[in-house]
Amino acid sequence: MRVLGLDPGLRVTGYALLEATPDGRAARLVEGGTLRVPAAGGLAERLAQLARDAGALVEELRPDAVAVEAVHSRSPFPQSAILLAHARGVLLACAAGAGVTVAEYTAADIKKSVTGRGAAGKEQVARMVERLLGLAGPLQPDHVSDAAACALCHLANRRAEAWRA
Repeated sequence: MRVLGLDPGLRVTGYALLEATPDGRAARLVEGGTLRVPAAGGLAERLAQLARDAGALVEELRPDAVAVEAVHSRSPFPQSAILLAHARGVLLACAAGAGVTVAEYTAADIKKSVTGRGAAGKEQVARMVERLLGLAGPLQPDHVSDAAACALCHLANRRAEAWRA
């Protein structure tokens, strides 16, 4: 099972492709990085660039599933949340258009899945991602670590579903 975790952003979107071990109990990082869209240009052009880049990424990495963090509905910065939602929509459409299963998780669900606490801080999540993936250091930038956390959350949910079945 290969899961592409995405941490959406209009300027920087983090991604991390994880591959579960055959028993599903562990995962390894296959690739991680960022998609960067120049701040210049109008919203439509920037979203079109993100769509091209995300489409190429999904085509190249061929994940079995894409996991994306949901938008905070009670954001203290509503304009930023709206712009983030535009970027998320592009990412969801790219994955679904490629025929890939899409899963969405709240930030609290991701944090709880990775650390055991839904209110964990960003640094704690990054340390646990590093530990769970057996890495020598934290993933950089934070967007990549957040994307890996999202993918780990999806893999954990799949294990739980299989266990319940």
